[in-house]
Amino acid sequence: MIEKIKGSKEDQIRAGLVSCQGCGATVAMRMVLRTMGMRTFIDIPACCWTIISGAHPYTVFKVPMLHVAFETAAAVACGIARALKIQGKNDIHVLAWAGDGGTFDIGLQALSGAAERGENIIYACYDNEAYMNTGIQRSSATPEGAWTNTTPVNSPEDRPKKDMMAIMMAHDIPYAATISIAYPEDLRRKVLKAKSLNGYGLRYLHILAPCPTGWKSEPAKTIEIARLATQTGVFPLFEFDNIDDKKRLTINECGSIDIKKYLSYQGRFAHLKKENIEKIQEEVRKKRLHLLNLESFYNNS
Repeated sequence: MIEKIKGSKEDQIRAGLVSCQGCGATVAMRMVLRTMGMRTFIDIPACCWTIISGAHPYTVFKVPMLHVAFETAAAVACGIARALKIQGKNDIHVLAWAGDGGTFDIGLQALSGAAERGENIIYACYDNEAYMNTGIQRSSATPEGAWTNTTPVNSPEDRPKKDMMAIMMAHDIPYAATISIAYPEDLRRKVLKAKSLNGYGLRYLHILAPCPTGWKSEPAKTIEIARLATQTGVFPLFEFDNIDDKKRLTINECGSIDIKKYLSYQGRFAHLKKENIEKIQEEVRKKRLHLLNLESFYNNS
């Protein structure tokens, strides 16, 4: 999968990862950093990648990396970016890398503040739809109907997934995009776009990263599940541009195939009944229609 990204740099990650088999978050990091290149400074709050990167003082990263408190990924990235600016190192890209728990929930205040101030950072959320590092607890990214250890089978998640892209777009940031590890060329193009907007303000990348452990899926199915998420419309690929106050939304991939195969690959949905699946299918249809209407609104206004 990595080799399909033409013109990419060498890996910025060494051997020695301690991630689970089939970890979508690991694939995402490899792809993003390979595109970002060596002139990158990354900070990571408490999340799976705190463990994956290795025990102190060792690390798998070839680029500078700083572990930070759970809620501070955006805030610390802002400090790093401002310090680099004072030193005149304007060609170094600061990347805040956080999970959905550290983005949707615990880190949302710092992220919102950084977006509102127009801080010169790239913020990437690798979304595995729960607090996986601490035992698979639900987050506000957990989809309706899903099992987690805090939303068990007899009481599954009963709230829809928070729409983080809508929240970030509402901040009028220069660029926001959804990304999937199943579409590497699209990933590379969007990361390069975020890099090209250095100096314009905060750029937000939302990356779907299936977790075999928390999703109860086969490790070998990670890429296929990620692809199905887009082909069904569960996780559409789109991007929001807002340069010089000229807003534009572009849908890159958003299929409408039946959702059953996507759900069947994940044990976290095994308890769902026919009526539950039909409800999820209808909600996906509505969200797809909303996205299409949104694209028309932005591009024709």
